[in-house]
Amino acid sequence: MLCSLYIKNFALIQELTVAFNPGLTIITGETGAGKSILVGALNLVLGERASSDLVRSGTTKAVIEATLNNRHSEKIEHLLSAAKIDTATELILRRELSSSGQSRCFINDTPCTASLLKHVGEELIDLHGQHDHQLLLHADTHETLLDEFALATEEVAAYKTTRSSLQGLLQQLRSLNNEAATIRDKKEMLNFQLHELNSVELKSDENESIETEITLLENAETLFTLSTALNELLYESDHSIYSSITAALHTLEKLAAIDKRFDIHVEETRTATSIVDELSRFTRSYASDIDFNPSRLDTLRERQLQLQRLCKKYQRSLAELIELKNELEAKSALEENLEEELSRIGEKITIKKAELSHRATVLSNKRQEAAMRLERAIQEQLAKLGIPHATFIISIAHEAHKEGDISINGTTFTAFPGGYDKIEFLISTNPGEKPKPLVKVASGGEISRVMLAMKSALAESAKLPILIFDEIDTGISGRVAEAVGKSLRKLSRLHQIIAITHLPQIAAMADLHLSVKKSLQNNRTVTEVTPLDQHSRLHAIASLISGEQMSASSLTLAAELVEAARE
Repeated sequence: MLCSLYIKNFALIQELTVAFNPGLTIITGETGAGKSILVGALNLVLGERASSDLVRSGTTKAVIEATLNNRHSEKIEHLLSAAKIDTATELILRRELSSSGQSRCFINDTPCTASLLKHVGEELIDLHGQHDHQLLLHADTHETLLDEFALATEEVAAYKTTRSSLQGLLQQLRSLNNEAATIRDKKEMLNFQLHELNSVELKSDENESIETEITLLENAETLFTLSTALNELLYESDHSIYSSITAALHTLEKLAAIDKRFDIHVEETRTATSIVDELSRFTRSYASDIDFNPSRLDTLRERQLQLQRLCKKYQRSLAELIELKNELEAKSALEENLEEELSRIGEKITIKKAELSHRATVLSNKRQEAAMRLERAIQEQLAKLGIPHATFIISIAHEAHKEGDISINGTTFTAFPGGYDKIEFLISTNPGEKPKPLVKVASGGEISRVMLAMKSALAESAKLPILIFDEIDTGISGRVAEAVGKSLRKLSRLHQIIAITHLPQIAAMADLHLSVKKSLQNNRTVTEVTPLDQHSRLHAIASLISGEQMSASSLTLAAELVEAARE
């Protein structure tokens, strides 16, 4: 609900705050009093293009601020979340326009773009006036409105879920085909590389083991000479280290027998004896195991050269060559299993397309049944609103496509995001004229009545925003004006409505009546908006009947209109 509208230094308005109520708010005033200024201010705060000419002369900045209670749609929540704007119990839209032409936009005191302000505004307020700021004129909203009227939420959700699953399978199929095509194109190279890599029997860390073994074989004679000499020094010679340590141990044992302070040194020397003995045994064994094998050395060098050439050719390390071999084997296996995998996914796609076609048919049938009811309801409303010969048609078309995902009676169709239907509202307001899209209906007043008829028919099912009518009474009077007023009042029980009118029959239906007047203050023209009480409201309605020179009869008639509106 629009709670209030604050305007400062905008056109003829110096500063004012207009409070709104639920239900039907009627705005009246003489021609040129400034009613259109209110509409212009609303348009500006809804993100429409701004002009510095609208800033009140002698001031530097105009401010328009609309406060709405926080009943956000999911779309608004998404828009605000994406822009990192906090939500609160109230939603405040603000537009500031400087005399230099610069414009600033805010939502809940957070700066935002005019585009975001416009998107949020379109979800909140549907303003019908001279300009095409009309939600229902956009063909892309017709499908949603028809689905809401048809109560087809579950069918739409089921269709979208199935379509999403099908798209996932089709993406899998495309990816598999692309990969398989790449493998086929490079099959000869793949087989050659795989054969080459398999033929050398690559082993992890082989480079290091080969290098270690080559070092040992190249130095076999040196290793034998040194290890033999070490063994001589440790054990075999007459004055070996082992003999010397053993003799020292015997002497220490004699000393320890006399002085216990030598005990610790006895143990250390025994340990040293054991270490020398163990080292001597190892060197003897090591020397005996040394391999003097020139043939093995040649073989290892050839293997090392082979691996080096392979790594250089592929510009990869040995570990990376092993990874490449595994990848090539996987691709080779994929090609071997390709037909089986394609067949499996193909079967799933066939089943999913059949399911999608069924869901699309169920949804389309429900839409077509609801479309006939909605057509009748809107034509009945139009007749009440003074367009008795109107023809309203809901066009439900389908786009045949040879590669479509939906098959109906042997014909394939394009699967759109919301079904296989292309929905558009068409109308003819005069006998003999071919129905055309709503956006091509020329008369502003006619458009407003068409919108009113549509919204009256859709009121209970559609999630319509706040409705504002600027030209609802153009070209009507008498019985039709009364019908329009009753329709507005009935619709306002479900949606907040604000209407600007010159007709007493419509003004009498108001829950809140606002009067717009122009006055001269300090030699400057100022527009003011005043909420009317019961007494002043009767005078305002009477002035709509008889002009400024109101009579007793016009006041009586005004009272009768107000009384009749309560019935």
